[in-house]
Amino acid sequence: MSETVYRAAIITASDKGSVGAREDTSGPKVRAMLEGMGVVIEKTWIVPDEQDQIAACLCEACDELKVDLVVTTGGTGLSPRDVTPQATKSVIDYEIPAIAQAMYAEGLRHTPRAMLSRGIVGVRRFTIIINLPGSEKAVSENLGVFLPVLEHALETMRDAAQDCARVD
Repeated sequence: MSETVYRAAIITASDKGSVGAREDTSGPKVRAMLEGMGVVIEKTWIVPDEQDQIAACLCEACDELKVDLVVTTGGTGLSPRDVTPQATKSVIDYEIPAIAQAMYAEGLRHTPRAMLSRGIVGVRRFTIIINLPGSEKAVSENLGVFLPVLEHALETMRDAAQDCARVD
């Protein structure tokens, strides 16, 4: 990545993880992958699968911390407790469907169950928000799809992209 410093926050949505009944491995995997790209992690949360709590963390990250990127992990499945996409939709200004579609496509290369994930990608003000599944393996697969365009996406959000033309 360039010399520009990008900042991120990570939110793990997990009822069991939030009370210490399950070790969070997906949040640390997100951290490792982003730090490997030179992204500074400003804050992490482990919260229960409660829409209002997830939305509050998203708003804090975007509006108060003013991070460039928020990555959520967990809460994207079909269970009634999986409410991360609803929380995200309640706070974003608009979606970036192609990133979510690329993540689904990659997931389907590994398991047909990927089509059961409801994660979305969107923007709140100047922050990109990405919902990832809760497993460490799915985090690697899904976030790995986005990392090659991460810097350009964040530059574009800062209105600093030099060339938006296709690169082969």
